[in-house]
Amino acid sequence: MLTQERYKLILDLLKERDAVTVTELAQYTNISESTIRRDLIALDKQGRLKKVFGGAVSMKQIEGINEPAVTEREHIMTAEKEIIARYAAELIKDDDFVYIDSGSTTLQLVGQIGSTRALFVTNGIVHAQKLLAKGLKTIMLGGSLKQKNACVTGTEGVRALERLHFTKAFIGANGIEQDSGFTTPDSEEAAVKEMAVSRSFASFVLADHSKFGKIYPVTFSPISKCSIITDKLTDAGIADKTVIKEVSL
Repeated sequence: MLTQERYKLILDLLKERDAVTVTELAQYTNISESTIRRDLIALDKQGRLKKVFGGAVSMKQIEGINEPAVTEREHIMTAEKEIIARYAAELIKDDDFVYIDSGSTTLQLVGQIGSTRALFVTNGIVHAQKLLAKGLKTIMLGGSLKQKNACVTGTEGVRALERLHFTKAFIGANGIEQDSGFTTPDSEEAAVKEMAVSRSFASFVLADHSKFGKIYPVTFSPISKCSIITDKLTDAGIADKTVIKEVSL
């Protein structure tokens, strides 16, 4: 049996059960357990499943409601976030009206923006401070403050966005999965993200490869509504649903 055929059998079984043992996979595929273990290691590296002791679990398992604070996330995948942000910054033109979402990758984007006459709106407190420090025209979204992520959420923020029409929006996401779309743990943050996407002519989700295959409790957009800028696409099927830009380290 060819390698890709084995991979498909393994992933098909995971879709049904969400968790399988090496022994179950060996019986299901009629392949030796040593070969199954090697396949699981390879698929784990591709981000298509999560290898655990004695077997594997589906990447579609919900990640839960907890997430690190934005100050902690700044130090994760920093090289990947920087190249994603650098490419995204090049998309901003002088006549743009831009929404920048809160989050660690979008904060990197702020750091990459050069001199421009574009007008910016953000719900990120640190994002607004850094935009102002650069001398850029900035509007801070009004609403309830979420201390952990230093951002504005809630109905006030959503209502403020209803009156605006952006040329471009740059959005952060915790999870990206074909069926569940772009997801985040917090329903109030999701509402702001959803409204920003709906009010923008073009929306870009900035996400490193670790976000693919993960699902958080709240979907804020289907895959088709936003283009994705990433360092590496680990789920080829997503390329059939939207525009993907991979930027190299």
